[in-house]
Amino acid sequence: MCPEESSSRPRFTAFARLMHWVMAAMVLAMIFVGVIMVGSLANYHMLLAIHRPLGIAILVFVVVRFGYRLAHRPPKHPSTMHPVDHLAAMASEYLLYALLFVQPLIGWATLSSAGEPIQLVGPVRLPPIAPPSTALYSVLRDSHVVLAYLLFFVFVAHLCAVLFHTLVLRDGILDRMAFWGRSPATGAPGGQPAPVAKRTPTH
Repeated sequence: MCPEESSSRPRFTAFARLMHWVMAAMVLAMIFVGVIMVGSLANYHMLLAIHRPLGIAILVFVVVRFGYRLAHRPPKHPSTMHPVDHLAAMASEYLLYALLFVQPLIGWATLSSAGEPIQLVGPVRLPPIAPPSTALYSVLRDSHVVLAYLLFFVFVAHLCAVLFHTLVLRDGILDRMAFWGRSPATGAPGGQPAPVAKRTPTH
């Protein structure tokens, strides 16, 4: 299935765009919750109750999105991008996929090694995926923290790259993931017919 086409630039399919923005919102929420957890021990357990199901939701979404990504060819990058930029963009994309997949699993294993019940919502619990072990818990907890910082920096780098292309190069790279923009049917914003230039009569 080919990406949807706008009037001037190809776009990702509507489902891919929806998954992208939902996941972006969840990752931002996870970063926000994680920062507060570090600085607010008084609300730690309440924040952990949000952190656990949100992490599992991200894990499910990234599996679905990556599978969809493999089955659907993405639109081409703008011609303004150098081949090295293409490789960097692809590498950062797959690095984000890997981090968003591994990080929730490490968090799940961390709670399992601590011997804590992995409760999601109400009576819903996850089975442990690691044996109870103080040494293993210490390694997994430190790994979870390190990967959280790495995920944050990769996410910020991705955001900065998009802003640079959008505000400086103006090559329309954000249009590939946008729900706004020109109407394919009319070629003008908001579904209005494109203006027709008047011709001056010649003598």
